[in-house]
Amino acid sequence: MWVSAEFRLYLIKDYQQLKEKESDAQKLEWDVRRELAKVNYKIHTDAVKENLIPEQLTKSQVAFKYATEADRLNMALFGMTARQWKLSNPQATGNIRDNATVIQLTVLTNLESMNAELLKAGVGEEERTQKLNKMARE
Repeated sequence: MWVSAEFRLYLIKDYQQLKEKESDAQKLEWDVRRELAKVNYKIHTDAVKENLIPEQLTKSQVAFKYATEADRLNMALFGMTARQWKLSNPQATGNIRDNATVIQLTVLTNLESMNAELLKAGVGEEERTQKLNKMARE
């Protein structure tokens, strides 16, 4: 039952090293997930800016346009908006995309690219939504 002070110190240090390695692996996974989420984000936001945002809109109207398009992708992939997810996951840290799997984020990057192309082609909201939903399911 008795443990020497030296052995106890050895166990504590070894445990700390294991926890640090585990933490580093989680940080790496989080970084990879965030990079995946950012891959086509700029392409998507540029397409929104160039095709949906006239110069006369106010800042709040512009923000609403970006949020609407982001939620179009969220609905296609997750079946809910960012706000709906936050309300149904009040204990979660981060947002819907921070808590997505690597597979979901990969699909999301493809949806962003597809939506950007559909915006450039002048496809309407309803048709874009249908195409994005189909793509997410496939």
